[in-house]
Amino acid sequence: MVETLSSSPSIWRFNHRRWFPALFSSYKTLFALLWIVVFASLFIWQRNFVDGISIFRRPLPFRPLPRFRPVVFNLTDFGAVGDGVTVNTLAFEKAVFTISKLGKKGGGQLNVPAGRWLTAPFNLTSHMTLFLAEDSVILGLDDEKYWPLMPPLPSYGYGREHPGARYGSLIHGQNLKDVVITGHNGTIDGQGQTWWKKYRQKLLNHTRGPLVQIMYSSDILISNITLRDSPFWTLHPYDCKNVTIRNLTILAPLFEAPNTDGIDPDSCEDMLIEDCYISVGDDAIAIKSGWDQYGVAYGRPSKNILIRNLVVRSMVSAGISIGSEMSGGISNVRVENVLVWNSRRAVRIKTAAGRGGYIEDISYKNLTFENVRVGIIIKTDYNEHPDMGFDPKAFPVIRGISYSSIHGEGVRVPVRIHGSADIPIRNVTFRDMSVGTTYKKKHIFQCAYVSGRVIGTIFPKPCENLDLYDEQGTLVKKSVSENASDIDYDI
Repeated sequence: MVETLSSSPSIWRFNHRRWFPALFSSYKTLFALLWIVVFASLFIWQRNFVDGISIFRRPLPFRPLPRFRPVVFNLTDFGAVGDGVTVNTLAFEKAVFTISKLGKKGGGQLNVPAGRWLTAPFNLTSHMTLFLAEDSVILGLDDEKYWPLMPPLPSYGYGREHPGARYGSLIHGQNLKDVVITGHNGTIDGQGQTWWKKYRQKLLNHTRGPLVQIMYSSDILISNITLRDSPFWTLHPYDCKNVTIRNLTILAPLFEAPNTDGIDPDSCEDMLIEDCYISVGDDAIAIKSGWDQYGVAYGRPSKNILIRNLVVRSMVSAGISIGSEMSGGISNVRVENVLVWNSRRAVRIKTAAGRGGYIEDISYKNLTFENVRVGIIIKTDYNEHPDMGFDPKAFPVIRGISYSSIHGEGVRVPVRIHGSADIPIRNVTFRDMSVGTTYKKKHIFQCAYVSGRVIGTIFPKPCENLDLYDEQGTLVKKSVSENASDIDYDI
């Protein structure tokens, strides 16, 4: 008889009471299984982690370039190569020439794609948008023989560093209307290191050129780009109207990058500068209007300028300066919501006998100083002149300067206002000021030949040149003497 297996389910049922004790009777077996579980978990976690990292390493989604003009070109359409070695000056010039023919159609846009686009200086044209894509860099050739020479500015009569001609800017424009320089934070790099070294070694026979200079133009917008390492002043609007500058990053080394001002509005009117970060080797912003007798003769003031929402740094000069070249006059300037950090000076007005002109109706509001040597400074002996043709009796007028909501810490001298018998400073107002100091001497609020008032209580204690008023505007104490001086340049 052939025996058959019983179909009883009891034979095939998993008997855990028999198998589990047998399986785990040895601690070595249990230990081995635990290690298998641990390594399997680690493998799964590692694979998932690497996959997660790879997500971050993947290139960001493509950012389409916005279209601001009816006709759009790519720099490569004109034969440019963005390898950082090929010189693309001709490509830029061809592109600008092509766009110059499109003014009646609304102009043209030149897109600079990602890459390093080496070039000598080139000019812009009216009704043009220069758009710098993400990771695009326009590089300036650092050999001065490729930089054109231009006559000195008419309000300076002098190249600023040398008599006679001056070098032009890397990106230049004159007598233009409706110009936009913008992008996805692309960069214009002046490669200024060679220029700075030659300047210090006195190897240059002409004044260095700015990075970007727009002259005699109107309706200008510059936004959303980075400007760095300019040979000289970085962004120089000269005799322009209706200029908007916003969302810029401007960089240069804090030391050994001489005269690399960030933004220098010069004989300009109706200008807005906002939402910028500037860290450079000279003034972050310096408002100007011509130099001595040349500026007086040119007669173009800087006026109606609003500066707001900035973070600035200058270890050599000041965060925001007015002057010293101010001979055409400067008026109606508003500076609001500015942080000046780790700087030599925060906000400064500078001029001298021989300048002529005026500085009036200037207001500073909501300023924060963090670790600066001098917070507020007005200086009237900045004796630097283009030549000996200036009138030593051309005394500038300084009046109507107000400071409100001024705060900070780590400031060595909060206020130094140094007028003179020939250049007294009139109608200065302080209100809501509290600045923590790092110096314990008495004279840390310094004055000479200044008149004005303090409204309410401020810290540190103001100098005795100023009248004291309560918050309701009632006179509490008259000044001892407007001409008293406690200037101490040793602190």
